[in-house]
Amino acid sequence: MALADEDIAFIKTHIGEWLTEQSLSKPAAVYEIELRERMVRVEEELKHQRELMRQGFEQVDRRFEQVDKRFEQMDKRFDEMLKRHDQQFFWLLGFIATGVGLIIAALRFL
Repeated sequence: MALADEDIAFIKTHIGEWLTEQSLSKPAAVYEIELRERMVRVEEELKHQRELMRQGFEQVDRRFEQVDKRFEQMDKRFDEMLKRHDQQFFWLLGFIATGVGLIIAALRFL
């Protein structure tokens, strides 16, 4: 069943009123204001979340810097240990060479 032109015109003129009646009798301007307020609240919350994320990333960066410093300290300690081990190794070689030299000298005189 097709609608007559006058029925379509009637629907067009009253559709706004019907929609506001269906939406708890608040006019469209009130909903527009509410939507804008909601958008402002959402934007503020997003801004707050962005700031929290920035703070979190800064804390992570600081933690990485601390870990880097600890690794550098460990590298220094390992370098010192290697130097000590090298010195001990050279002393050991010196004692072995001296001992072998003394044994060879003692055997030559016998």
